[in-house]
Amino acid sequence: MGKHRIYTMSFASVYPHYVTKAEKKGRTRSEVDEIIYWLTGYSQSALKVEIERETDFETLFARAPMMNPARELIKGVVCGIRVEEVEEPLMREIRYLDKLIDELAKGKEMEKILRRP
Repeated sequence: MGKHRIYTMSFASVYPHYVTKAEKKGRTRSEVDEIIYWLTGYSQSALKVEIERETDFETLFARAPMMNPARELIKGVVCGIRVEEVEEPLMREIRYLDKLIDELAKGKEMEKILRRP
């Protein structure tokens, strides 16, 4: 899938996959949501609106109330790509989210996923 295509994909079409990935490993939808709230600053109700609008990834991140500055602490490989080396800003945000969901599915503790001391 080309990078421009993922930008225009609705977040709502990918969100269920994040939830399914987490639930298959014994994690919960609320943990997925907590990760998204932490990363973007969206509230539960605001995220629900974006999902209902079928907002694309580009708009989702552009409208984010406050991207968490601690997201820059997210390191590692997702889909064969080292997250911290992604140069294109929007793709880096998408990969940050992918990496956090991967960490959740791998059983990492929420405090560590959310980069809490």
